[in-house]
Amino acid sequence: MELKKSENANIEKLRMPIRLMGLLFIGSFVLASLTYSTPSDDNSKGAGDEKIADIDFMQQQDQNEPPPPPPPPAVDAPPPITEDIVEEENTEIEPTPVVETPPPVAVAPVEEVVVEDEIIDFPDVEAGFPGGAAAMQKWIADNVKYPQTAIEMNEQGRVYLSFVVEPNGSISNIKIERGVSADLDREAKRLLRKMPKWNAGEAKGRKARTRCRLPINFTLN
Repeated sequence: MELKKSENANIEKLRMPIRLMGLLFIGSFVLASLTYSTPSDDNSKGAGDEKIADIDFMQQQDQNEPPPPPPPPAVDAPPPITEDIVEEENTEIEPTPVVETPPPVAVAPVEEVVVEDEIIDFPDVEAGFPGGAAAMQKWIADNVKYPQTAIEMNEQGRVYLSFVVEPNGSISNIKIERGVSADLDREAKRLLRKMPKWNAGEAKGRKARTRCRLPINFTLN
């Protein structure tokens, strides 16, 4: 009985210090927990925000970057030619140029310009009808053809003519100096053209072109 009484007394004595130690331990634990949790929560929260920001930044970068270009299509290149290239000489024959000959150009014949000698009005020797003036009057009377219209109109008179006797005796350049009528003038020219060749006139010792004048008289009997 005395043992039990002594153990209770000891327990009662130790109860108070044990409570104090428990309160001190609990207080220190609570204080330690409060002081430790506050910085740990901020650090963990900041680290989490930084991780979230890094992930968002990487996602934005991934979205802004253009997609990589597609790979180039595969080209089947022919295998390289290993044979030696033999250069052949140019054996082509050049065509012979065809030269077209132009058609011949028709050249007009060159007319010879005949320079007539000067007509002499007063030669040294006068030209004349062969046989003289009487033979000429007889020839005109035998060859004249009086125009019928002139007969009906009773046309008569003397037609004055001028002409040139060439060096060969032919007559050229017949002109009417003074006429009577168209029909009688025409008949006078016809008679001169029909006359035989005259004897040519002379100038300075040689035959020359001489001018002569002749009246032909037309009368009705």
